[in-house]
Amino acid sequence: MMRHDSMRIYYRPAPYKIWAWTPKLRALRSPGDRAIVAAMKDLTKVVHHPPVDKDGFTSLAVPTYRASTIVFDSADAYAQRKRRGASGYAYGLHGTPTTRTLESQLSALEEAAGTIILPSGQAGIALIFLTVLGPGDTVLVPANLYPPALDLCRDILAPLGIGHRVYDPTIGAGIAALIDPDCRLIWTESPGSATMEVGDLPAIVAAARDRGVLTGCDNSWATPLLFKPLAIGMDFAMEAITKYIGGHSDLLLGSVSVRDPAWDVRLRERAHMLGIGVSPDDCTIALRGIETLGVRLGHIGGVALDFAGRLADHPVVERVLHPALPDCPGHVFWKRDFKGASGVFSVIFAPEREALLDAALAHMRSFVIGASWGGTRSLLAPMTMPAERLGGPPGRSRRLLRISIGLEDRDDLWSDLADLLDRLAGSAAAG
Repeated sequence: MMRHDSMRIYYRPAPYKIWAWTPKLRALRSPGDRAIVAAMKDLTKVVHHPPVDKDGFTSLAVPTYRASTIVFDSADAYAQRKRRGASGYAYGLHGTPTTRTLESQLSALEEAAGTIILPSGQAGIALIFLTVLGPGDTVLVPANLYPPALDLCRDILAPLGIGHRVYDPTIGAGIAALIDPDCRLIWTESPGSATMEVGDLPAIVAAARDRGVLTGCDNSWATPLLFKPLAIGMDFAMEAITKYIGGHSDLLLGSVSVRDPAWDVRLRERAHMLGIGVSPDDCTIALRGIETLGVRLGHIGGVALDFAGRLADHPVVERVLHPALPDCPGHVFWKRDFKGASGVFSVIFAPEREALLDAALAHMRSFVIGASWGGTRSLLAPMTMPAERLGGPPGRSRRLLRISIGLEDRDDLWSDLADLLDRLAGSAAAG
């Protein structure tokens, strides 16, 4: 067997047969090198891709590296692959350079020791809970929690012997009274899903630290551009990349960023055991979306606040839930801790108008009805909530309309909302 060191090609004398091409393979520059490839049989040529010279080529786009198999330089390197660590390259399921680029960019934005990319925001919450909590432990979750996360606590964690207790998201420092010896993690979502409360997160972190309890935050509404949970002492920050970071309603991804690098290792190890991985193509889409995140949030946030103020003054509207409005629960904490507001807020209509909402929504033109948010299209999501979540008497329910502002023309969007208000007002009067 002969060895051509400049190319890292292993072959036998004629007829030449390629035994291994490593990632270090360079361009075929010499006639002898090209002769080696020319001597391959066709069925070998269609499998082995010819290398090309990349000198002089620099692209602003991040390459999309797709892989299941990772090639090793030697048998020893393959045998020692576990020594590369949880963040090393050993198998495509665990990441490619495309995945690592997105992780590194989010770590920089989150001011994190590490970030792992996951198939969704819900997967991020699940991974944190299943890594941090064990039998006998308890997690405290807010009443405004993303509903599937509460289902996770009830249907997955409870049978494993892991408890959960629900707390008032406006509790602030009062959460200290709920921390018992079994409490291992306090989870927060601020602002809350649909009801938009903003909690006193630094106070929760302080109470948790005093008792050695971990804290985490679903930060999807604000993104790391408007709020950085790790900077105030949170241990985990979860982003639903599906929403603002992706920004175009065409992918499902999530991320978990950590302050302590030890948790980065543990989360990756648990994800490996569960067989969790993400598509590098989706990571490429997220990398493209993140480049316009600042511009999109600036526009969307401004339009949303403008509309929230206009809606609050309309007679068919009982209340607008937007953290930047003074009467929104936790406004003072939003003003203190956040750099701005994104484009999601909620509207509560006068009780006598609620029954007319569905018929009025059928006439929308620019807005569409749909779940999720954060894309270029403006969305509406009618929801039924327990009245006590909105400050009303228990035992009843109320309807609200969650609004997600997109990138359409401001006048077109307001015309659509004005028409909705007119239909609610007119229909109510006619009835």
